Amino acid sequence: MTFTINEQQFLAEAGIGRLATVSPDGVVQNNPTSYRVNADGTIDIGGMRMRASRKCRNVEVGSRVSFVIDQQVSSDPYVIRGIEVRGTAEALDDEEPPFPPQERAVIRIHPERIISWGIDGGSFDFTSRGAE
Repeated sequence: MTFTINEQQFLAEAGIGRLATVSPDGVVQNNPTSYRVNADGTIDIGGMRMRASRKCRNVEVGSRVSFVIDQQVSSDPYVIRGIEVRGTAEALDDEEPPFPPQERAVIRIHPERIISWGIDGGSFDFTSRGAE
């Protein structure tokens, strides 16, 4: 599995993340999205109009992606935790979306690098590793 036990638990609880893609002319696009972590460690991004979205078009032309899921646990003391997943992605049709009312098209992220903070230690304990 790509994610540690603590990361898997965090991903199951967090619920929403932000997917960043880049257009062919270099414009960065970043939107909040729903997601599902698959048994093989890939992540599916869903949406109501996924096929027509800029993020989907960017992925189709080869954009690399960054997906961030984070939470502010407390403001006093300041406690944060999160995960950034960097990798490649593909746009897929006729796939079960993370939530049933969404369109049956997803972006599937193939993790290459995982950066996490506050998951296996304190808020400012960062880990970074290649996906296994």
